[in-house]
Amino acid sequence: MQRRRFLLLIVTALVLSASLGYAQWRRRNSDGPIYYTEGGDMVDVRTVKTAREIASHSTGTPEWKYPEGFSRDVFTFVRIIRDRDPYGSPSAGSWITDFPDSDLNLSFRLQQMTSIKVEPNGRILRLTDPDLFRYPFFYMGEPGALLLHEDEVANLRRYLLNGGFLMADDFWGEWQWDCFAEQIKRVFPDREFVELPMSHEIFHCVFDLGTDKSKLQTPNERLGANSKYTGVPWERDVQRDGSYEECTEMHVRALYDDKGRIMVLATHNCDNGDAWEREGEDDYFFHEFSEKRGFPLGINIIFYVMTH
Repeated sequence: MQRRRFLLLIVTALVLSASLGYAQWRRRNSDGPIYYTEGGDMVDVRTVKTAREIASHSTGTPEWKYPEGFSRDVFTFVRIIRDRDPYGSPSAGSWITDFPDSDLNLSFRLQQMTSIKVEPNGRILRLTDPDLFRYPFFYMGEPGALLLHEDEVANLRRYLLNGGFLMADDFWGEWQWDCFAEQIKRVFPDREFVELPMSHEIFHCVFDLGTDKSKLQTPNERLGANSKYTGVPWERDVQRDGSYEECTEMHVRALYDDKGRIMVLATHNCDNGDAWEREGEDDYFFHEFSEKRGFPLGINIIFYVMTH
């Protein structure tokens, strides 16, 4: 009997230890403060503050300067550092996907094609960083396994209700959508996403993007380049039952505040990040996806947000 009780105490202690260890693992997302870009460069989020500090892993990124005297009036592309739910879709990526090339390339095109003056270095921030409230726009890449902690939920709600804007991009299939939508539901339990019609001003404010939403869909660069031969400009994603979903239908969904202002915009079944990141890797991909779809849509979204 004493031996049995002793074994029970040992098992209980091991279970408690494992539970605490798992909770800590969830909090630091296994990688802790160290992440790696697709080019293999280490990003220590305790010290790295901007996209410019990290080497390009594609074809290089442009450099530019804004005119003197505009330091308080420039637009800054902010990417959010966030954790990944281990129970989410296994094909959903990390916050660092496409970084830093996509951030810097889109920032340059925005500066080049509009009157907006743009910060040439960008920023990366956590949702709990006090600096977040200095910036009206932030981008969340591959949020298909998004995990928000309680302090992040509260801060994100406050940020969005105070005029901030979130763009979520590059996630595919219903499993990834459900995971993202469930986390945003924790932020706004009483609000629902609305599909934007192609008549909405966001599709026409700088570039007139036509009337067919499917013509705005961008897959990853490899599939996009091959679509010249396959005719398939979309990705497929694993579902909860192990089957694969052909993600043929692009969605642009918005979450509004009480005054009708868009707080969250989600480009689902679309990889704008690759359109920005890999613009120089393949001529067909550039002309068909970066030039016609990814850059015009990204610029329209930012321009609309900054003027509404």
